[in-house]
This record gives sequence, C-alpha cells and structure tokens, in this order.
Amino acid sequence: MLRSMYAGISGMKGFQTKLDVIGNNIANVNTSGFKKGRVTFQDMMSQMTSGAQGPTATRGGVNPNQVGLGSQLGTIDNIHTQGFRQTTNSPLDFALEGDGMFVVADDLQPNLDDSNVSYSRAGNFYLDDDGYVVNPQGLYLIAVELDENGDTVTNPDGSLKYTQIQIPENAKSFSVQSNGIVNYIDDSGDTKISGQVLLANFSNPAGLQKDGSNLFLNSENAGFSGYVLPESEGSASIISGSLEMSNVDLSEEFTEMITAQRGFQANTRIITTSDEILQELVNLKR
Repeated sequence: MLRSMYAGISGMKGFQTKLDVIGNNIANVNTSGFKKGRVTFQDMMSQMTSGAQGPTATRGGVNPNQVGLGSQLGTIDNIHTQGFRQTTNSPLDFALEGDGMFVVADDLQPNLDDSNVSYSRAGNFYLDDDGYVVNPQGLYLIAVELDENGDTVTNPDGSLKYTQIQIPENAKSFSVQSNGIVNYIDDSGDTKISGQVLLANFSNPAGLQKDGSNLFLNSENAGFSGYVLPESEGSASIISGSLEMSNVDLSEEFTEMITAQRGFQANTRIITTSDEILQELVNLKR
C-alpha cells in the first residue's frame, strides 16, 4: 500500500485532536479561571531509502534520502497566561493579579497534601450555612490563621497553621484586602480578623493536571514551590469584587479552527489521490 495513504490518516487523526481542543477552548470562552489548550505536532519516524555518504578524494558527500511516514501528536499544552478581569462588585469574588493559585480542600488536615487539595484560578466563592467561604463545589478556601494583631500563627514545628475562613452570622460586614487578609465587623462594632487567604506557587503551572470544575491537581512536573501569602515572594495580589475570566481569544481560536479544517481537508485529499493511484494499478490487469 502507498505510504502517503497512511501519512494522510495520521494527519487526519492529529487535526481531529486539534479540533477537539479548539472546541473545548471555545466552549469555555466565558468560564472563570479557565486556561486554554494548545496542540503541537511532530513528525513520525522516517523511512531511510539511502544513507548519507561522506566526501572522498574524488567525489563529494551525499545527503541521506528519507521518506516521512506522517505526523503525530506532540503535546497538548495548557497556556497559563493572565485572563482579563471582570468587575462583579461581589465581595466574595476574588481575582488574582499575578502568579499563584487558590488552595481549596474538602477537609482541613494538619498538613495539606495532594490527597485532599485542589488548586484553582476561579475566584467565585460563596458562604455556606455555617459561614465558611467555599467554592461552587463546596470545597473550603484555605487560609492562614492570624492572631488578633494580624501576625501569622504557627504550629509547634514552626510551620504555618492553616484554617478555614469563616464569617460569623452576627457579622455586620466583611472585607478582603489585597494581601488576602479577611476582616469582619462583629455585632459590637469591633474589627476582627478571620484569616489570610493562602496561595500555592508553581514554577511550571502548565504541568498541572485539569480535574474539571475549574480545578487543577498537582503533578510531578508542575514544580510545586510551596504555599505563600498574597503579595509575598512574588505571588499575586487579590482583587475583591472581580473575577479572572478565561484567557481564550476567540479570534485566535477561529483562525486555528480554519487552519485545522483546511489541514484535515488536505489530508483527506491525499487519501483520495492515493486511492485513485491504487485504482489505476488494479486496472493495469485489464
């Protein structure tokens, strides 16, 4: 069979995957904290018809002759660029301006680990019936416990003491500072501190694994560099009353969709042309 036919099939498979990723990007164009995907390709193994030859005293060198056998999927990257900020005026909508991700967990254990922790750039949080700040899936927003003077509380081993942010039912109002400190005014008019929002830093956020519902999971290649406080160690600042929206650019996605469509059509043309050649070979017997 013709090698060009199998090369065309590999190209069609690759562009199908690219269209799948583009479709997912467009579907999430208005999803808070969504990070777009990108597909890259690489060529497959090439078949050697004749090898390279070095120059001699009487003849020059000869380059190798190789026939490529198609393309294959290289990577599907997550592009973690900053999304645009949308003002909502809701005090529990947080937008991160800079590096870092919110830390959410289904329960608070003495030491946060990958078994119960997820990360997100979507800052649409709510208050549950007990006054805890949770995300739409009911996961608690993790914070660092602060004393009445605003200093961090540490465990006996010197590590930060993590907590959940809770706004009492009798609180008259609350506010969130850019450094993540959550204050509320109790029924006596005194200002109290509920905690300071915790962030996680990654040297390679593209290595995070998507888990659905705007959540990411840590992976061996994400380069987790530890938990930090907002506006410290180069981490992001928190803007209350705003949301970071998707970083999908529709004009770019439509352009990529056109190129993927034309690439798919060109590969189908390769298959039909190869089929016509095979038909001519079969007709030689007549």
